[in-house]
Amino acid sequence: MNNKVMNMKRLVNITILTLLFVAPQQLMAQWRIGASVGYGYNTYTVDRHYMTDYKDEGRWGLTAGMVGQYDFFDWLGLRAELNWTEKGRRLSRSHIMETVDYKIYNHYLQLPVMAAFSFGGSRVRGFCNAGLYGGYWMKSHYRGFDTNVITDKTYLVEKDLDFDSERDQRWDFGLAGGLGVEWKFARHWAAQSEFRCYYSTTSVTRDYQRVSDPRYNTYTGIVFTAFYLF
Repeated sequence: MNNKVMNMKRLVNITILTLLFVAPQQLMAQWRIGASVGYGYNTYTVDRHYMTDYKDEGRWGLTAGMVGQYDFFDWLGLRAELNWTEKGRRLSRSHIMETVDYKIYNHYLQLPVMAAFSFGGSRVRGFCNAGLYGGYWMKSHYRGFDTNVITDKTYLVEKDLDFDSERDQRWDFGLAGGLGVEWKFARHWAAQSEFRCYYSTTSVTRDYQRVSDPRYNTYTGIVFTAFYLF
């Protein structure tokens, strides 16, 4: 009886030790970390009302960041990123007496959190990411030409925007999502190509001087990510 009890205790101890060793390995096998870089176009939505001679256009900009993902199953994971994204625009005006043409560079720090769905084979898979993001407007810089209506001379203007807490909304929130393809080219390495969209639901302006004039950014582009798989 004592031998049976001793053997049982040994079996339990071996089982516990095995689980303690294997479980972290299994958990680590679900993690992946990586870096991303991309290029996209930002659309700036604004109502110009009666100022029909002013024209707002989007601009191309870079995005780059770090990525972490935990896969609960081979088809479902949770993905979080910390990235810097440039959401620029161009403001221009052609008038008989005046010429205005500004390129505006807006820099955002963003944290997208998305569910990651994947499908396909073991080496090449399609995937879909869907979730939310939060961001902060870090810096704004503009460069371009304006006209002195008195002297009728055009001059170069370049400076950083001075943020106004009553006018500018620096916090940004919205929807994040993408579609893409992943290629696992080595045991611990994978590469992704993704069409990504950040759809802002927060106006970049507050209701300033009792006037509601909302303006929104929508950034769409191609993002490339390299992953290390644990």
